[in-house]
Amino acid sequence: MPRPSAPRLLRAALAVLTGLAGVAVAAAPAQAATLTQVSSFGSNPGNLTMYSYRPDNLPAGRPVVVLLHGCTQNASGYFTNSGWRKYADLWGFGLIVAEQKSANNSLSCFNWFQAGDIARGQGEALSVKQMVDHAVANLGADASRVYVSGLSAGGAMSAVMLATYPDVFKAGSVIAGIPYNCGTACQSAAQSKTPQQWGNLVRSAYSGYAGPWPRVAIWQGQSDSTVVPANGTELMTQWTNVHGVSQTPTGTTGLPASTTLETYGSDVVRLYKIAGMGHGTPVDPGSGADQCGTATSYFLDTICSAYRDAVYFGLDSTVSTPPGAPTGLAVTGTTNVSVSLSWTAVSGATGYHVYRGGTKVTASPVTGTSYTDGGLTASTTYSYTVRAVNAAGEGSASGAVSATTAATPPPGPAAPTGLTVTAVTDTSVSLSWTAVSGATGYHVYRGGVKVTSSPVGATSYTNTGLAASTAYSFTVSAVNSSGVEGAQSAAVPATTAATAACFTASNYAQVAAGRAYHSLGYTYANGSNQNMGLYNTFYTHTLKQTGPNYYVIADGQC
Repeated sequence: MPRPSAPRLLRAALAVLTGLAGVAVAAAPAQAATLTQVSSFGSNPGNLTMYSYRPDNLPAGRPVVVLLHGCTQNASGYFTNSGWRKYADLWGFGLIVAEQKSANNSLSCFNWFQAGDIARGQGEALSVKQMVDHAVANLGADASRVYVSGLSAGGAMSAVMLATYPDVFKAGSVIAGIPYNCGTACQSAAQSKTPQQWGNLVRSAYSGYAGPWPRVAIWQGQSDSTVVPANGTELMTQWTNVHGVSQTPTGTTGLPASTTLETYGSDVVRLYKIAGMGHGTPVDPGSGADQCGTATSYFLDTICSAYRDAVYFGLDSTVSTPPGAPTGLAVTGTTNVSVSLSWTAVSGATGYHVYRGGTKVTASPVTGTSYTDGGLTASTTYSYTVRAVNAAGEGSASGAVSATTAATPPPGPAAPTGLTVTAVTDTSVSLSWTAVSGATGYHVYRGGVKVTSSPVGATSYTNTGLAASTAYSFTVSAVNSSGVEGAQSAAVPATTAATAACFTASNYAQVAAGRAYHSLGYTYANGSNQNMGLYNTFYTHTLKQTGPNYYVIADGQC
């Protein structure tokens, strides 16, 4: 899925990714609504084309789903064959279909591997976000109910949108895609990353964002030879870590077409594994409520993914009854300024609203079964209830619970001393400081902005995702067991190193240059030992040197 300037061999290798020689066009429903190009929707830094679809008589304030096609596909073909139009018409929501241009990528792939197109506020990611902004401002879409789904290169780009704009997208699905910011390495081989490392890639996409995170459905054919099935597991690992839930399923369900559904946490992540299916969007042509799409190249006759995703997103308007009242509402913690609550999940609920003294305090539904109400007054008693929400609206209130905030705590611990810069790279600064008596953790500030979402237990910290050759200023504060934060330390300056050297070459040439080694027919980067694929002249990677004889795969990142 490269740009036209990519090496010829790389273009040929990636051409198979969701290739589509021709698109079969299904007969359109007997309606006047059509897929319509939107000529202007913002600055469009990624140079994409926007199409929109609004079913006849669609009122304002309805949800919208963004669709992202695969390589060599286009907006019209994906709209026609994926099955999403059926449910937009049936259940009343809008569609945005983004289209890549061959001027950006010779195979019309979204550039999921280019650093400038997968960062918040840049390139193709910003263009897609501007399409959503246009739909909200001009087409009546509900800004609180925006979703995204894509296949292959579009699936990888769907993961990009969920990572870079978690404040925009409530949920999404990734079909035969790859984890966010994994580069081309993921496409053909499993990667050895810990759950924390996978999750950190997402968290660094919007530094400082604390949630809520979008729910994610992952679809992966188990006989996919274009995007190896390991990507489904690695996407699950990435997003369960982001949500802070276990990588062990909370439920496993058998579905039609040899499909297994694994759910994680409180259904915040789903992984659909389709035995025997290759590379494509799962469809199931037919007139049944759960059937959709057209079976053709890279639209594979198995199970209707659009139906399952639309229901998972809460777009199923056949839900006519609000959910029942939550049970088990309990106070799990208090401070002088906050009350933490938890409750038991309600079947069929897509979210929950929390009420304090009869007034709703959640601007949008909470997707989990816990909530912390902040900004309260010390030594004050409050009363809480919770209501479950689905497509039909809010259900009845739970039983009420009372909570009294703690008294105002004493002043926080002293400011840390001895703050020192211990190391720098082109993208990071490492710090250490002297322990403070009575402190249970520490917060780190860069340029006066807190960069730690929760207190650091150690007396050291590495701030990543920085710009090369750039000066920064850091301070540290201590936190005590009551959660009270003390004064900040004296500031220390730090300047990141110049951009690390990058080398793009075939696997054979990388080994010959001493940047990689080969074993049992495969090539591995020196230092990081990342698998680069087969040892030959046909596989090409970019290696970034981050230390003496230490290289990491950095395809599309240099």
